[in-house]
Amino acid sequence: MRLNADFSQRVVIRPEDYDWVQSPAGGVERMMLDRIGDEVARATTIVRFAPDSWFDAHTHGGGEEYLVLDGVFSDESGDYPAGTYVRNPIGTRHKPHTREGCTILVKLHQFDPSDTEQFHIDTNEAAFRPGQVEGLSVLPLHAAVNETVALVRWAPGTRFNAHRHWGGEEIFVLEGTFQDEHGDYPAGTWLRSPHLSEHTPFSDEGCLIYVKTGHLLDQVAA
Repeated sequence: MRLNADFSQRVVIRPEDYDWVQSPAGGVERMMLDRIGDEVARATTIVRFAPDSWFDAHTHGGGEEYLVLDGVFSDESGDYPAGTYVRNPIGTRHKPHTREGCTILVKLHQFDPSDTEQFHIDTNEAAFRPGQVEGLSVLPLHAAVNETVALVRWAPGTRFNAHRHWGGEEIFVLEGTFQDEHGDYPAGTWLRSPHLSEHTPFSDEGCLIYVKTGHLLDQVAA
Protein backbone atom coordinates (compact mmCIF):
# COMPACT_ATOMS: atom_id res chain seq x y z
CA MET A 1 0.00 0.00 0.00
CA ARG A 2 1.10 3.54 -0.77
CA LEU A 3 -0.97 6.27 0.87
CA ASN A 4 0.14 9.93 0.77
CA ALA A 5 3.54 8.51 -0.12
CA ASP A 6 4.75 11.50 -2.19
CA PHE A 7 6.57 13.49 0.47
CA SER A 8 7.10 16.43 -1.89
CA GLN A 9 3.36 17.17 -1.64
CA ARG A 10 1.47 19.04 1.08
CA VAL A 11 -1.28 16.95 2.73
CA VAL A 12 -4.12 18.09 5.02
CA ILE A 13 -6.56 15.66 6.66
CA ARG A 14 -9.31 17.12 8.86
CA PRO A 15 -11.62 15.14 11.18
CA GLU A 16 -14.41 15.18 8.59
CA ASP A 17 -12.03 13.33 6.24
CA TYR A 18 -11.48 10.41 8.63
CA ASP A 19 -12.16 6.93 7.23
CA TRP A 20 -11.73 4.33 9.97
CA VAL A 21 -10.76 0.81 8.91
CA GLN A 22 -10.63 -2.35 10.99
CA SER A 23 -7.16 -3.58 11.95
CA PRO A 24 -6.23 -7.27 12.27
CA ALA A 25 -6.91 -6.98 16.02
CA GLY A 26 -10.49 -7.11 17.26
CA GLY A 27 -11.78 -3.79 18.60
CA VAL A 28 -8.92 -1.79 17.06
CA GLU A 29 -9.59 0.63 14.20
CA ARG A 30 -7.16 2.77 12.23
CA MET A 31 -7.30 6.07 10.38
CA MET A 32 -4.31 5.87 8.05
CA LEU A 33 -2.62 9.21 7.38
CA ASP A 34 0.38 8.08 5.37
CA ARG A 35 1.69 4.60 4.67
CA ILE A 36 4.31 2.78 2.62
CA GLY A 37 3.92 -0.98 3.02
CA ASP A 38 1.27 -3.45 4.07
CA GLU A 39 0.76 -4.65 7.65
CA VAL A 40 4.43 -3.93 8.40
CA ALA A 41 4.92 -0.40 7.04
CA ARG A 42 6.41 3.02 7.38
CA ALA A 43 3.23 4.58 8.67
CA THR A 44 1.56 7.49 10.43
CA THR A 45 -1.81 6.48 11.86
CA ILE A 46 -4.52 7.41 14.35
CA VAL A 47 -5.41 4.19 16.17
CA ARG A 48 -8.63 3.80 18.15
CA PHE A 49 -8.86 0.99 20.74
CA ALA A 50 -12.24 -0.12 22.12
CA PRO A 51 -12.34 -0.98 25.85
CA ASP A 52 -10.58 -4.26 26.67
CA SER A 53 -8.90 -4.53 23.28
CA TRP A 54 -5.27 -5.36 22.51
CA PHE A 55 -2.66 -6.12 19.89
CA ASP A 56 -0.59 -9.31 20.02
CA ALA A 57 2.99 -8.98 21.22
CA HIS A 58 5.22 -7.59 18.46
CA THR A 59 8.68 -6.15 17.85
CA HIS A 60 9.25 -2.68 16.39
CA GLY A 61 11.70 -3.27 13.58
CA GLY A 62 11.79 0.41 12.69
CA GLY A 63 10.85 1.97 16.02
CA GLU A 64 7.58 3.39 17.36
CA GLU A 65 6.61 6.90 18.47
CA TYR A 66 3.17 7.68 19.82
CA LEU A 67 1.12 10.31 21.64
CA VAL A 68 -1.95 9.24 23.64
CA LEU A 69 -4.85 11.44 22.53
CA ASP A 70 -7.54 10.14 24.89
CA GLY A 71 -8.14 7.32 27.36
CA VAL A 72 -5.34 5.18 28.82
CA PHE A 73 -2.97 3.09 26.67
CA SER A 74 -1.06 0.30 28.45
CA ASP A 75 1.64 -2.31 27.95
CA GLU A 76 4.04 -4.28 30.14
CA SER A 77 5.94 -1.09 30.96
CA GLY A 78 2.99 0.78 32.45
CA ASP A 79 -0.20 2.76 31.91
CA TYR A 80 -0.05 5.90 29.76
CA PRO A 81 -2.95 8.39 30.08
CA ALA A 82 -3.94 11.03 27.54
CA GLY A 83 -1.09 13.46 26.99
CA THR A 84 1.68 10.86 27.34
CA TYR A 85 4.40 10.87 24.67
CA VAL A 86 6.30 7.58 24.19
CA ARG A 87 9.30 6.49 22.11
CA ASN A 88 10.18 2.81 21.65
CA PRO A 89 13.33 2.46 19.51
CA ILE A 90 14.22 -0.17 16.94
CA GLY A 91 14.13 -3.67 18.38
CA THR A 92 11.82 -3.00 21.33
CA ARG A 93 8.91 -5.35 21.94
CA HIS A 94 5.57 -5.05 23.75
CA LYS A 95 1.95 -6.24 23.93
CA PRO A 96 -0.25 -3.11 23.96
CA HIS A 97 -3.72 -3.15 25.48
CA THR A 98 -6.31 -0.89 27.09
CA ARG A 99 -8.93 -1.43 29.77
CA GLU A 100 -11.06 1.70 29.26
CA GLY A 101 -10.32 2.37 25.59
CA CYS A 102 -8.03 4.98 24.04
CA THR A 103 -6.90 6.75 20.89
CA ILE A 104 -3.26 7.28 19.92
CA LEU A 105 -1.34 9.04 17.16
CA VAL A 106 1.42 6.61 16.20
CA LYS A 107 4.39 6.72 13.82
CA LEU A 108 6.12 3.45 12.86
CA HIS A 109 9.37 2.56 11.09
CA GLN A 110 10.68 6.13 11.10
CA PHE A 111 13.63 5.90 13.55
CA ASP A 112 17.23 6.50 12.61
CA PRO A 113 19.34 3.50 13.75
CA SER A 114 21.38 5.84 15.98
CA ASP A 115 18.23 6.97 17.84
CA THR A 116 18.15 4.41 20.66
CA GLU A 117 16.65 6.30 23.61
CA GLN A 118 13.51 4.72 25.08
CA PHE A 119 11.37 6.99 27.29
CA HIS A 120 7.99 8.51 27.97
CA ILE A 121 6.90 12.02 28.99
CA ASP A 122 3.67 13.01 30.74
CA THR A 123 3.11 16.29 28.91
CA ASN A 124 0.38 17.25 31.40
CA GLU A 125 3.03 17.58 34.11
CA ALA A 126 5.97 18.90 32.04
CA ALA A 127 6.94 22.58 31.94
CA PHE A 128 6.59 24.56 28.72
CA ARG A 129 9.23 27.16 27.81
CA PRO A 130 8.67 30.60 26.26
CA GLY A 131 8.68 30.44 22.46
CA GLN A 132 10.20 32.72 19.86
CA VAL A 133 7.26 35.15 19.82
CA GLU A 134 4.90 36.47 22.49
CA GLY A 135 2.04 34.07 23.17
CA LEU A 136 3.97 30.99 22.11
CA SER A 137 5.22 28.31 24.54
CA VAL A 138 7.09 25.12 23.70
CA LEU A 139 7.57 21.72 25.32
CA PRO A 140 10.52 19.95 23.64
CA LEU A 141 9.93 16.20 23.42
CA HIS A 142 12.84 14.79 21.44
CA ALA A 143 15.70 15.69 19.13
CA ALA A 144 17.67 13.21 17.02
CA VAL A 145 19.25 12.97 13.57
CA ASN A 146 17.17 15.16 11.22
CA GLU A 147 14.26 15.26 13.68
CA THR A 148 12.89 17.63 16.29
CA VAL A 149 9.62 16.94 18.13
CA ALA A 150 7.69 19.29 20.43
CA LEU A 151 4.31 20.39 21.67
CA VAL A 152 3.60 24.06 20.98
CA ARG A 153 0.91 26.07 22.74
CA TRP A 154 -0.48 29.18 21.03
CA ALA A 155 -2.29 31.77 23.15
CA PRO A 156 -5.31 33.40 21.45
CA GLY A 157 -4.21 35.95 18.87
CA THR A 158 -0.64 34.66 18.54
CA ARG A 159 1.11 35.35 15.22
CA PHE A 160 4.38 33.75 14.08
CA ASN A 161 6.85 34.94 11.49
CA ALA A 162 6.85 33.71 7.91
CA HIS A 163 9.35 30.85 7.71
CA ARG A 164 10.56 27.98 5.55
CA HIS A 165 10.66 24.34 6.67
CA TRP A 166 14.06 22.76 6.08
CA GLY A 167 13.35 19.05 6.08
CA GLY A 168 9.59 19.59 6.18
CA GLU A 169 7.06 19.89 8.99
CA GLU A 170 4.32 17.63 10.34
CA ILE A 171 1.57 18.92 12.66
CA PHE A 172 -1.31 17.31 14.55
CA VAL A 173 -3.73 19.79 16.13
CA LEU A 174 -4.57 18.64 19.67
CA GLU A 175 -6.73 21.54 20.89
CA GLY A 176 -8.24 24.70 19.41
CA THR A 177 -7.69 25.84 15.82
CA PHE A 178 -4.32 26.31 14.10
CA GLN A 179 -4.27 28.62 11.07
CA ASP A 180 -2.11 29.95 8.26
CA GLU A 181 -2.67 31.72 4.96
CA HIS A 182 -3.80 28.41 3.43
CA GLY A 183 -6.68 27.69 5.82
CA ASP A 184 -7.99 26.81 9.28
CA TYR A 185 -7.15 23.51 10.97
CA PRO A 186 -9.37 22.44 13.91
CA ALA A 187 -8.46 19.90 16.58
CA GLY A 188 -7.85 16.49 15.02
CA THR A 189 -6.34 17.90 11.82
CA TRP A 190 -3.10 16.39 10.48
CA LEU A 191 -0.86 18.46 8.18
CA ARG A 192 2.32 17.45 6.39
CA SER A 193 4.30 20.18 4.61
CA PRO A 194 7.30 19.24 2.43
CA HIS A 195 10.94 20.27 2.51
CA LEU A 196 11.35 24.02 1.85
CA SER A 197 7.63 24.76 2.13
CA GLU A 198 6.72 28.17 3.57
CA HIS A 199 3.87 29.66 5.59
CA THR A 200 2.93 32.32 8.16
CA PRO A 201 1.03 30.55 10.97
CA PHE A 202 -1.27 32.07 13.58
CA SER A 203 -4.16 31.15 15.86
CA ASP A 204 -7.06 33.48 16.61
CA GLU A 205 -8.65 31.29 19.30
CA GLY A 206 -5.48 29.60 20.53
CA CYS A 207 -4.39 26.01 20.08
CA LEU A 208 -2.06 23.20 21.12
CA ILE A 209 -0.18 21.29 18.43
CA TYR A 210 2.20 18.36 18.14
CA VAL A 211 4.92 19.33 15.66
CA LYS A 212 7.80 17.41 14.10
CA THR A 213 10.33 19.06 11.79
CA GLY A 214 13.33 18.07 9.70
CA HIS A 215 12.35 14.45 9.09
CA LEU A 216 10.98 14.57 5.54
CA LEU A 217 14.09 15.52 3.58
CA ASP A 218 15.36 11.95 3.21
CA GLN A 219 11.92 10.80 2.13
CA VAL A 220 11.81 13.37 -0.67
CA ALA A 221 15.31 12.39 -1.78
CA ALA A 222 14.27 8.72 -1.81
